[in-house]
Amino acid sequence: MAIEKEKGLEGKKAKILLADDDVTVRSTVTTVLEMFGHTVITVADGVDLVAIVDDSYDVIILDINMPNMGGFETIKVLNSRQYDIPVLFLTGAGSMEYVMQAINLGGYDFLTKPIEDLDIFNVKIRRAIEKRSFILRERQYKNNLERDVQSKTQELEESNRLLLSYSHSLENATVQLMSSLQNAMEEKDFYTAGHTMRVTEYALMLGIAMDLPEKELVVLRRAAQFHDIGKLVIDLSCIQKPGKLSDEEWILIKKHPVVGANIIKPLGFMEREHFIIRHHHERLDGKGYPDGLMGDDLDKLTKILTVVDGYDAMTSKRNYRRNLNMEEALCELQLCSGSQYDGETVDVFSRAVQDFVLTFDVSL
Repeated sequence: MAIEKEKGLEGKKAKILLADDDVTVRSTVTTVLEMFGHTVITVADGVDLVAIVDDSYDVIILDINMPNMGGFETIKVLNSRQYDIPVLFLTGAGSMEYVMQAINLGGYDFLTKPIEDLDIFNVKIRRAIEKRSFILRERQYKNNLERDVQSKTQELEESNRLLLSYSHSLENATVQLMSSLQNAMEEKDFYTAGHTMRVTEYALMLGIAMDLPEKELVVLRRAAQFHDIGKLVIDLSCIQKPGKLSDEEWILIKKHPVVGANIIKPLGFMEREHFIIRHHHERLDGKGYPDGLMGDDLDKLTKILTVVDGYDAMTSKRNYRRNLNMEEALCELQLCSGSQYDGETVDVFSRAVQDFVLTFDVSL
């Protein structure tokens, strides 16, 4: 068998499925294949073949002209099942039309009957076996690759989950630390004690009344919690001073939004809070500080904070003026609506705070 040795195709024994309606042909081809060490299963037509075929076969040999279901009809069924088993057509009538049709249907090769050259016959069978081996190795490689990718993806998802959990823990710890600093600052000033807590509650009440999504409420809560954190580095003696502040003292006080924003700036997860804290003393007419922003330069959350911060400042006790009651403060907000405060925000807040007080009174 010189051709076989030259090609290096000797070795693997295969399981072969043969379909031919001629008993003599089936017997002859089976004898030859078994002589080369292969296992052969035979059927009389395509119907019987498709009934027993599975992924365990290495090669399929099909007669083209068979009753019930011919070779071309059979390969169409095999193609639909995607076994990827090489199909060799066995025929005694070799026409170009058959060749083209077989190629178009995915046939691997042709075997002529009667078998005259055993070497060529064996080489074609061996090549089909090698083709099947390559297909199976490629399939196994893809399966292993998919498993590896799935495993690595799960590992990455788990790492991301742990990283996200750590990030959230770090964020929470940072927020708690800053809250402690904020509380320590307010304890130094009798007049502003509780201001941050009330502003935060008002802001969330207004945010809910304006149907803000949960993510927006989180940003609003944090911005409200830390809107005055810049006062940590300001001499509070001027805040506690009886009477009105001097121009120099006002300049100092007006620095706290910028100072607070600079404290927040290194915290990447509070980028939006940074903007709100810096601009919670801006006005719609551009006469606020520190940047003189106006109108649509201010986002919805900043407009909310300016309203609730202003309301709490009006209703809180100060050493240089009396605090306003709810009706007086809401009236003042309406008077400044459109110039200092956003009109729609003021309207929603007025309804929300009055509903809250009414509910509270009824519950008592």
